[in-house]
Formats: sequence, structure tokens, C-alpha cells
Amino acid sequence: SPSDYAATGSCRQFFTNVGEANVDVLPREDPQRQRLLVEALECLEVPGTQINEENAEVLGRLVCDLGGDYIRSSRGRLLKDLGQCGSFLPEQEEAIRDILSTGNTTFGPPAAWSAFTLSQLSRLIPVLDHSILQQIPK
Repeated sequence: SPSDYAATGSCRQFFTNVGEANVDVLPREDPQRQRLLVEALECLEVPGTQINEENAEVLGRLVCDLGGDYIRSSRGRLLKDLGQCGSFLPEQEEAIRDILSTGNTTFGPPAAWSAFTLSQLSRLIPVLDHSILQQIPK
């Protein structure tokens, strides 16, 4: 359990191991999976909803359980990590669309996306709406 690792000061290693595991064996609604995310955020001492790249790496697949506020606060830093997620909640999809539509990410505005950009975003394309898709150059 995380508390066992916390006593040794290695909760980061515990959550790195959890983040590398297939957390999908627990349904997203499972209280144990939700508790893992809460405990991971406490272990990493995440300030508010600010997830940096180092913490995203430790969270691994637990990033897929972050709420829309965390995704928006990331200002695009989590987009590549979110690409590993099999599905999204509506709140997460909306946050991803909000971030991508601003153009203030490393990918730039949709009007400047290339085939390479689309390949990098390939796992996120299903969440894009018409307003974003129509901006992408043909």
C-alpha cells in the first residue's frame, strides 16, 4: 500500500510502479483506483492542479484519471501523456479541446498542424470537434 512506502520515504517509487502498471484492470469508477490517484497527488505534493512533466512521468497511466482542471492547468504539457489513455470522460475531452483550440501548445494552432503533428496527436483526434477539425490544413 502507499502508506507502507510513505514510511520508507519511497512513495514516488511506489507510484512510478503503479503508473507503469495497467491501471485499466480496475474500472475507472472503482474507489480503489480513485484513491490511488489522490494518494499519488499527495505523495508528489502537487500544488493545486499544477502537474509538471516530472510528476506526469511518475503518475504514468494515472494521468488518464486526472480531471479537466488538471488538464487545463497543464497548458498542453499533459497532451502527449494523455495519448496513452484508452478513453476519456466528457470533462477530459472538453479540456483537451479547450487546450488544443487555443493554439498555445507545442503543437501550435490547428491551422498550422502538419501530418507529423497529427501523427503525434493521433490518439487525441477522436476528441476533436468540428471547429478544430475544419481549421486543420487539408
